[in-house]
Amino acid sequence: MNINAWAIAAVATAGLAQPLLAQDQSDAGIAAYRAALQDGNPAELWEMRGEVLWKTKRGTKNASLETCDLGKGPGKLEGAYAELPRYFADARKVMDLEARLVYCMETLQGWDTKPYFNKGAFKSKGPGSDMAAIATFVAAKSNGMAFKVDTSHPAVNAAVKTGEDLFWRRSGPFDFSCATCHAEDGKRIRLQGLPNLLKTEGAATGVATWPAYRVSQSEVRTLQHRMWDCYWQMRHPDVQYTSDAVTALLTYMNAIGNGNEIKSPYIKR
Repeated sequence: MNINAWAIAAVATAGLAQPLLAQDQSDAGIAAYRAALQDGNPAELWEMRGEVLWKTKRGTKNASLETCDLGKGPGKLEGAYAELPRYFADARKVMDLEARLVYCMETLQGWDTKPYFNKGAFKSKGPGSDMAAIATFVAAKSNGMAFKVDTSHPAVNAAVKTGEDLFWRRSGPFDFSCATCHAEDGKRIRLQGLPNLLKTEGAATGVATWPAYRVSQSEVRTLQHRMWDCYWQMRHPDVQYTSDAVTALLTYMNAIGNGNEIKSPYIKR
């Protein structure tokens, strides 16, 4: 099937999503729906585009991302996502996948990412939308592997502690924190079950299944987008894309998720 045919199938599938979900809002019904759709996951389109973008020479340096080091060595992708976030000596900081990709785009390809990589990375069109595709391509190379974030490095350990503080910190007009929704069993929002991210099995749903195709949005979303969206729903100001704060929060949650099987790209509501 060519890419155009895949795109038509993806649009058609997304159009059917809401009526199907409306018929059965139970956890079992949603799980069955996702399982049925997984075989023809529209996110495969993003994964294919991400591979092309990874290999395409771009930027002022006319270079590809094929020598980007995600922690396993230049250009080595298998298992890299499973060990992120991690400390990178060349950047002298802890980075998650998207932060590292932005770093490689700036240093290897010569991109000036600041004009569009704040909220622009979350748009459906334009240069920023490339991130979801590239992240999906990279994450898929760790599909089926277990998360194993190494927290022994002092910088990573510090990020975990900062992320934990942020997870519990109540603020904003609603006085919400991440823990408000994700620190207890049995919570729901709009009939949707919320994972308890403090449990390993909850982290499997909340962390190990991103990037994912959001049926309700007909888009692939990443963990960075998930963090932005959660803060937006808490009515906080927009969080900066790939900020140290977001990376710390992801480091904390990924560390809890250690041992969980990565299932990316996934299907979500």
